[in-house]
Amino acid sequence: MAQPDQLAGVHPDIAHLSWLVGRWRGIGEGDLPGHGPFRYEEIVEFATDGRPFLEYRSVSWILGDENERVRPSHTESGYWRPAPENGVEATICNHHGIAELWLGTVSVTGIVDARITGAKLEVHTSKYIRTPSAPPVHDGTRIYGLVNGELLMAFDLATSATDPQAPHVWIRMQRA
Repeated sequence: MAQPDQLAGVHPDIAHLSWLVGRWRGIGEGDLPGHGPFRYEEIVEFATDGRPFLEYRSVSWILGDENERVRPSHTESGYWRPAPENGVEATICNHHGIAELWLGTVSVTGIVDARITGAKLEVHTSKYIRTPSAPPVHDGTRIYGLVNGELLMAFDLATSATDPQAPHVWIRMQRA
């Protein structure tokens, strides 16, 4: 599959995030205290309309032994914005009733022909806002990486059952 032109339609203020633009799909693993380990499928989409932010959406499903979708799992959406010095600000809301503010930076690790071929984005939670019925999440770290054309993601999470942070989900995705 041909790679999209990373900078086509991308505002210059978010050029350091251009490698995320597109639709990504993969199968990952996770663990949640009280529920145990699981396998999941996730589809992530980062889109731009030319303004200085990325629109973000993620949908996932719990998988069975044959990688068949057993049931819907997690859904979240939000916006990724630029900050000074290759910084990132992300606002993400999920179906559990949690709104999150994430802050971090992008490190570009490879460029070929003015195109980002390797990168690492690390964000940490700055603030969680929860509805009264939402699960007790209070800290998190997400790391995204562009490695050999694939999007890798790991998410560590702290809840009342896992303080400090513990690995929650990790996945390798390809462009869909």
